[in-house]
Amino acid sequence: MEVALGCDHGGYALKEPIRQYLASKGISCRDVGTDNEDSVDYPVYGIKVAKLVASGECQRGILICGSGIGMSIVANRLPGVRAALCHDIYTARLSRQHNDANVLVLGAGVIGPGLALEIVKTWFFETEFEGGRHKRRVDLIDELAGKEKLKAEG
Repeated sequence: MEVALGCDHGGYALKEPIRQYLASKGISCRDVGTDNEDSVDYPVYGIKVAKLVASGECQRGILICGSGIGMSIVANRLPGVRAALCHDIYTARLSRQHNDANVLVLGAGVIGPGLALEIVKTWFFETEFEGGRHKRRVDLIDELAGKEKLKAEG
């Protein structure tokens, strides 16, 4: 599995510990930046990760900014991306079990490094998509997103 990893300046401090943790578990990360704490525009990095996941080049993604809200909004603009903002273990677990989230979004100003790593552990290694009634709902999201895209283009 290859994971797309991106952040803005507000998420930079969490990015490297997460990358190191995933590497220790044999997960390869494609780091799209940013590479320091200088102010940048989060949509630039959010869309890079979302495109890698939407295209299938990377199977999952992680985005980190100050609150996680901006990155969530950007990533969810692309069909096929199901970005979930998670600030605790419960939402991380449900985002995988019920929503088959393929992009994990974290708010570095909301959670610390210890909790961030626990969320990543839960999201990547301890929780699978349940399917069943949840699959029908995820399929409906994709169907509706496709209809809205056509409407916007037409």
